Amino acid sequence: MEIKSRIKKIFTLRLFIGLMAGGILGFLYYIFIGCNSGGCAITSDPFRMTGFGMLLGAVLLSK
Repeated sequence: MEIKSRIKKIFTLRLFIGLMAGGILGFLYYIFIGCNSGGCAITSDPFRMTGFGMLLGAVLLSK
């Protein structure tokens, strides 16, 4: 049981770090590079871009 709980703790920590880092990077992408005209579906809204970044961060660090 020791190994299972240790793996679960590491996976949860990696997922949390991926979510936070992805959210921060997504918001920074919106600030510095994002679409100002409003024509871009994802990058024109800070909430969408932050969520998209969180999703990508979670996927990249979950494996």
